[in-house]
Amino acid sequence: MIRNIELSEISDGKLYDAADMAKLGVGDCAGCHSCCCTMGDTVVLDPYDIYSLEKGLGKSFEELQKENIDLRVVDGIILPCLAMKSKVQVNGTGEGASQREDDACSFLNEDGRCSIHTFRPGFCRLFPLGRIYENDTHKYFIQVNECKKERQTKVKIKKWIGIPDFSEYEKYVDDWHYFFKGISERAPEMEDGQLKAVNMGLLKTFFIAPYDIEKDFYPQFYERMSRIGF
Repeated sequence: MIRNIELSEISDGKLYDAADMAKLGVGDCAGCHSCCCTMGDTVVLDPYDIYSLEKGLGKSFEELQKENIDLRVVDGIILPCLAMKSKVQVNGTGEGASQREDDACSFLNEDGRCSIHTFRPGFCRLFPLGRIYENDTHKYFIQVNECKKERQTKVKIKKWIGIPDFSEYEKYVDDWHYFFKGISERAPEMEDGQLKAVNMGLLKTFFIAPYDIEKDFYPQFYERMSRIGF
């Protein structure tokens, strides 16, 4: 998701590389899952996320759509995002207790913990980090107003995100971002029929067509990228 906002409004003003240490540790988020609630359709998924979910859950994209994935328009293009479901939150105990109904991630279990933590989406892995893209690459920043917990310990950003083959993943992140950015910038100029065809082509190529979960993701992604003709 592309955002136009002043970095000074949402960060501590520092930019980080993957090998840098940043104050991110919060003690395993014990007792808190605020970042899993009231997110609306902001947890946008990329092809690597879909591959990871298919591999981790043994489900196809169509099966994931039944309960866990919605489709939303993001910067003019249709992309999948995590589905949110109503969840009752209890505040207080006894006679003074009150209830409110919040939207929570469909993968949040009854104990308020992520049921797909080992293969959670990149958006979730980043939090509370964000990325800023410049010169065909990116750097990281800390979103200082997003997390409810006090940051206690420094963690290397590469370790915080925790994805294998990290340099290959970083290259993929850049390639997907700039590919998507190029299409979304052209979307307002497209006629309805052309935009619909582009959207269907992207969905079928990168999301609906099943990935071979027994094989590495990246060759499959770049092979699909080579077939896109727009």
